[in-house]
Amino acid sequence: MIDKFIGLSGLPRSGSTLLSAILDQNPAIHAEGNSAVCQLMWDMQQSCYGAANEQLHGSNRLHTIDDIIASIPDVYYKDIKANIIIDKCRVWPMQCHMRMLAKHFKTKPKIIILERSIIDVMKSFMALQAGSVKSITDIMEAFMHPHTPVVRALEAVNLAKQHNNGEFLFVTYDELVDNTQSVLDSIYEFCEIVPFKHDLLNIINNFPENDIFHDAVGMHGIRPTIGRRKNDVVLPDHIMKRCEELRECSA
Repeated sequence: MIDKFIGLSGLPRSGSTLLSAILDQNPAIHAEGNSAVCQLMWDMQQSCYGAANEQLHGSNRLHTIDDIIASIPDVYYKDIKANIIIDKCRVWPMQCHMRMLAKHFKTKPKIIILERSIIDVMKSFMALQAGSVKSITDIMEAFMHPHTPVVRALEAVNLAKQHNNGEFLFVTYDELVDNTQSVLDSIYEFCEIVPFKHDLLNIINNFPENDIFHDAVGMHGIRPTIGRRKNDVVLPDHIMKRCEELRECSA
């Protein structure tokens, strides 16, 4: 049974894989890659109040709706021994999802949000391009349209900043890399978890994502120690323009 369910969100290429691998060192915590829990809960909620509502109403089962939706995280993580779950989903901060969390969990929702400048995110994507089947055009597409994962993640971060009543902890990529222990201390305090001594010289991703499926080889790779990779990518003018547009929208 899950005692604490904490969301992890933010932009891609902002350190979420690294942070998850570090937190997962704690036997009391389970943290892995992108989770389907938010989408599954949302889809079930939509079904219970939509397509399945007639059957639930007709069979006098309306009282089971909350239990059905609330059971999804326990079923999803049923093979996990840790009782604290750090669930990674880039759209947890959306207000509709926060209301869903508040309704189906006993404790106040808490979300850790990782931030990084749009330009640095794009440069990181471009640096990965050499080991990926994705073209520069494919990467650019991820930043162009409002319903792409990157733009939706940015929208979620902006909403969290506008509606933060203590539910969100913001951590920048630079803070995570340069002051890792301080970030961990703030996370444990924010989540009200007993502190744990992490090994920052032997970081292993125990739950690697299938980057071949994502058409992004190396997307979720991490190194055993924390450091910065040199990135000399020079963004083309049209990409810089788009980054500036997105940055202005989030200001």
